[in-house]
Amino acid sequence: MVHEITNENFDELVVNADKPVVIDLWAEWCGPCRMLTPIMEELGTEYDGKAIIGKVDVDSNPDIAAKYGVRNIPTVLFVKNGELVDKQVGAVPKSTLAAKLDAII
Repeated sequence: MVHEITNENFDELVVNADKPVVIDLWAEWCGPCRMLTPIMEELGTEYDGKAIIGKVDVDSNPDIAAKYGVRNIPTVLFVKNGELVDKQVGAVPKSTLAAKLDAII
């Protein structure tokens, strides 16, 4: 399952999460962002119960992008215990994201 993360539910889903969180920062108009969508959906299914997989629309939730200094999308953030522990900028293969997630589980 992929969660839609917004300014309103950010603390609940990310800051106070009891599992690692992977956040895909994207926008509807971004081609490379759309390439990550099926990968994030697969990760959401494969890591269900082990991690929280979420997406942030940066056009609707610019505060989240600003909080982490995100200037380019897609950017995937890896958060554990409310702290940013890793980041990946650009569209990458699923194996790259899975390896980074496995490292923090």
